[in-house]
Amino acid sequence: MAADGSALSGSLLTSEALEQAVKNAQAALSNRQNADGHWVYELEADATIPAEYVLLEHFLDKIDDPLQQKIGNYLRRIQSDEHDGWPLYHDGQFDLSASVKAYFALKAIGDDINAPHMARARKAILSHGGAARANVFTRFQLALFGEVPWRALPVMPVELMLLPRKAFFSVWNMSYWSRVVIAPLTVLAALKPVAVNPRQIRVRELFVAPPETVTDWIRGPYRSAWGHVFKGIDSALRVVTPFIPAKTHKKAIKAAVDFIEPRLNGEDGLGAIYPAMANVVMMYRAMGVPDNDPRAMTALKSVQNLLVIKEHEAYCQPCVSPIWDTGLSGHAMIEAASGPQGIAPEKTREELSKAVSWLRDKQILSVKGDWAINKPDLAPGGWAFQYGNDYYPDVDDTAVVGMLLHREGDPKSTEAIERARQWIIGMQSTNGGWGAFDIDNNKEMLNHIPFSDHGALLDPPTADVTARCISFLAQLGHTEDRQVIERGLDYLRKDQEKDGSWFGRWGTNYIYGTWSVLCAFNAAGISHDDPAVIKAVEWLRSVQREDGGWGEDCASYEGAARGVYKKSLPSQTAWGALGLMAAGRRDDPAVAKAMSWLASQQDENGEWQEDPYNAVGFPKVFYLRYHGYKQFFPLFALSRYRNLEKSNSRRVDFGF
Repeated sequence: MAADGSALSGSLLTSEALEQAVKNAQAALSNRQNADGHWVYELEADATIPAEYVLLEHFLDKIDDPLQQKIGNYLRRIQSDEHDGWPLYHDGQFDLSASVKAYFALKAIGDDINAPHMARARKAILSHGGAARANVFTRFQLALFGEVPWRALPVMPVELMLLPRKAFFSVWNMSYWSRVVIAPLTVLAALKPVAVNPRQIRVRELFVAPPETVTDWIRGPYRSAWGHVFKGIDSALRVVTPFIPAKTHKKAIKAAVDFIEPRLNGEDGLGAIYPAMANVVMMYRAMGVPDNDPRAMTALKSVQNLLVIKEHEAYCQPCVSPIWDTGLSGHAMIEAASGPQGIAPEKTREELSKAVSWLRDKQILSVKGDWAINKPDLAPGGWAFQYGNDYYPDVDDTAVVGMLLHREGDPKSTEAIERARQWIIGMQSTNGGWGAFDIDNNKEMLNHIPFSDHGALLDPPTADVTARCISFLAQLGHTEDRQVIERGLDYLRKDQEKDGSWFGRWGTNYIYGTWSVLCAFNAAGISHDDPAVIKAVEWLRSVQREDGGWGEDCASYEGAARGVYKKSLPSQTAWGALGLMAAGRRDDPAVAKAMSWLASQQDENGEWQEDPYNAVGFPKVFYLRYHGYKQFFPLFALSRYRNLEKSNSRRVDFGF
């Protein structure tokens, strides 16, 4: 309902109601800002990370029973009533691996296996082939607890850490997230530790056949014929690796540790992502590092910092997103502050100044991260996604923050913007696009090795990240950057889908990708009547819902219809409307309907509610729910709609 209690969906939004919606949303977002100027919202994944955290405590024999009971409440709540297991996102289909981990965790927490929810979950797991058919990372968890033999895993010898950059299987050819997860994992695979598991929790009941009788743990389905080839290589490695000299083995373990320890980020953890951080905790234990060693203590603390603990529930985040949240919140606030009355411009300027100052201090200027393997002469200048992750700045975050600093206009930001500009230009891949963390990270064949059953070992260029980089460079307006921009635009034109949309690698999904690219086209001066723009606009119109909103199911990553969901969602409605406005269609009735729908869904606190997931870590494998998206994107859209009403050209002046 609107702030005044009236239903606005389906009717035109008056300028007064629009202004009130903006004012209320801006006040709500302002109230969420931290004292030092930054924003950070919860970042939620599926059952796997909370379940893994429970098992980590049992691995270490450091069990916090009150906390585990709260995590149990969370896991029970998100169990599906339709298929009795656990999905990868809200209302999603049964996922075997998530269900195995959630069941294991609940049993460890103390749930009776004959309780109705456990019996239903067990039946669903067995009907899908049982725990033996779970993915590689789940089988790794099971191996750590002695539930499956180590031969259940693909061969990932620690000697990988000795391979040079030019070697095909080198970790330097993998994405940042793969690199930081694999490094400690190879040490664990080499040492083969067994969890303390003080309560001796076992899950043999989840196997169709006893694990020791399973002879073929790696049986596909394969993505291509290369899968069969790499399975053959895996079989050969099983014969060869036992004969690797002990001296070489020891040298490889040292190489892994030498890679890991400079990248630990203190309490932000290795790679600042849960799987890598948890693997380091277990690695130190397996290596015999005492629990009171500062390295082990800090590694465990970094994991615990990801916990979200509430009165009755708790869960563990996969990572935190303060740079991203602050950058996007700042854009929404600055858009809202561009309006005339009732917004307290001075207060907003102070809030933006604090946010920008906080962001400037977080720019990575002295560390050459892993990206420098491909660009050794490029000076650092990016921002990470998390509070601290200096070896792994994020191209997408850097572009968003750079645009915000430029829009805010503080002369103190001049050097930061230029350093970011140079870094972004240097990070362009040879095909004209940009990846999230690396350059030319596109050896697609690696996604066919047995370890990569998730198909996300790489970080190739994507439309959404490329669009943000183009938007940033175009907003700055340096004529010498035009060739770089044109190469990026060529990449985007080639990447457009036949229906006119663009795939959204990091946000759900085609609505997100299409909005991102339309912003880039607008910023780069592409005509609103360009055929690619017209095609994208028509696609957005075609998937708009009757109530005026947009929504898209995460199942679109799995082959379901694009741009479609059973209900409209605040974040995706904002993306759809922002995309049309970037394409010069501010006065399109579709945009007016979207604004009315957004206003009608705003609650009395000036906020919006959204349960479905709105982003993705790895398509088909790992999905995300940014709790901030439903707040700052609707404010951004409503404010831009209002501001363009007062613009003679109806043209967006900034890249984002």
